[in-house]
Amino acid sequence: MELKVTDLAVARGGMVVLEGLGFTLAPGHALILRGPNGVGKTTLLRTLAGLQPAVAGAISVPPESLAYASHSDGLKAVLSVTENLAFWAAVHGLGGPEVTAALSAMNLEALATRRAADLSAGQKRRLGLARLLVTGRPVWLLDEPTVSLDAASVALFGGVVRAHLAGGGMAVMATHIDLGLPEAGVLELDPFRAARPVSAAFGGGFDEAFA
Repeated sequence: MELKVTDLAVARGGMVVLEGLGFTLAPGHALILRGPNGVGKTTLLRTLAGLQPAVAGAISVPPESLAYASHSDGLKAVLSVTENLAFWAAVHGLGGPEVTAALSAMNLEALATRRAADLSAGQKRRLGLARLLVTGRPVWLLDEPTVSLDAASVALFGGVVRAHLAGGGMAVMATHIDLGLPEAGVLELDPFRAARPVSAAFGGGFDEAFA
């Protein structure tokens, strides 16, 4: 399985922002999206995740293979760290071993019984990212995943992404932070800006933390 994007056009607020975009991502590889603020990185990730329709072009990947992590951590405040992960693991048909592994991978073991509402911003972000590990999905779509993380946590998450790739996973990331993945490809989006504002004939999508 690979992620293949062909002649894709995407829109924000009813206006096309990117067009003519294409790439192929094979198992074990990562792609970093780059470009100035407003170029359409989040819009592209939402379109890849199936949260809004493309204006044109094709995205070839099984929808059930995708896991999308947005700016929202998507946590249930009254549940503990472990209970949050167990909830998402159950949604994806997984269980205890995956939860235990996710706690360890994102250094959350000491916080396992703490309510999500009582976590710091950085701890919430680590828990939100740990949910990727209990989806069992090979394609990660990550929108600024290191927001609120300190340097040590950024390095920790970089290791998680490397392990995911080593296991045959894939990742498409919008990030300005170096995750220590020199082998990752880079896609500059500025050359794919729409030449002029064009209305997109479809309704808006909806916001979710995970597809």
